[in-house]
Amino acid sequence: MTRAVLSIGSNIGDSEQHLRAVVEGLGDAVVAVSTVFATAPWGGIDQQDFLNAVVIVDDEHTDCRGWLRRGQQLEAAAHRERVQRWGPRTVDVDIVVCDDVVSDDPELILPHPLAHERAFVLAPWLDADPDAVLRGRPVRDLLAELPESERAGVRRTETRLWDPVHCGRAGGDST
Repeated sequence: MTRAVLSIGSNIGDSEQHLRAVVEGLGDAVVAVSTVFATAPWGGIDQQDFLNAVVIVDDEHTDCRGWLRRGQQLEAAAHRERVQRWGPRTVDVDIVVCDDVVSDDPELILPHPLAHERAFVLAPWLDADPDAVLRGRPVRDLLAELPESERAGVRRTETRLWDPVHCGRAGGDST
């Protein structure tokens, strides 16, 4: 089986619906989904806050490149335009980790090279999987080591995108 952690975000249009469409588009592969977090924009571009979440997926028929293609298809369905790096977007789907794969291929760098610096990735990931590990280190520790200014820009909301009980999946946590 191929298990991946996907970070999803949106700050254009109906961001909650864009995130929900990604989760729905991943279908039965979804194992867990974090609560939605409202996050300050990252990367120095003046823009409105993002809604972010982490989705944990598992599918024996989808490898890491398959997750990349699925993410790109979901972005295209939301009319994602790549105009400005770290700029506003309808939806963004990033692969944070995929199994234990390490890749320096510019098309698919794994683990995601900046995930350990981004509270908007680490906080939702910890919410979806309290035992998460990135590069051999607990995500909990990585998040705690970030500057308070980085962590303060990430605020948990009450919004849930997925309910494992009603989606027919056993296990998983949608906290």
